[in-house]
Amino acid sequence: MTPQRVTLITLGVASLDRSRSFYKSLGWQPHPRSQDGVVFFQMNGAVLGLFGKQALAEDQGRPGAALGTGAVTLAQNFTTRDEVDRAYAAAVAAGAAPLKAPQEVFWGGYSGYFADPDGHVWEVAQNPFWPLGPDGSLTLPDVES
Repeated sequence: MTPQRVTLITLGVASLDRSRSFYKSLGWQPHPRSQDGVVFFQMNGAVLGLFGKQALAEDQGRPGAALGTGAVTLAQNFTTRDEVDRAYAAAVAAGAAPLKAPQEVFWGGYSGYFADPDGHVWEVAQNPFWPLGPDGSLTLPDVES
């Protein structure tokens, strides 16, 4: 099994109900294995979990710790700029804080940023150098010599 993998990303949230509603507004469907205190969303090969901040700190063995946000960026890549614009608009309409509207960027692509209701930062991007698989998965292309 490859050590270079992430199977579960857990976001600490202030209100589980608010966060569940936000992600559902983006078209994400909670998994039936969700339970009291945690919501799971099956992604392409991984799972996103939402967990109350206080409960997450306790689960980490750090009861009372003040968990922060914003030092990590989660990203969704798309095949077209129009898809990026639609994803960004949908997030803002669902209650995301707009951070940077989608625009051409220095590395040759197109991207924008928003923050979910708990301040977790998401990038939506179109990268012409990284083709996506039919299922939306991303595998970095080999470097040309």
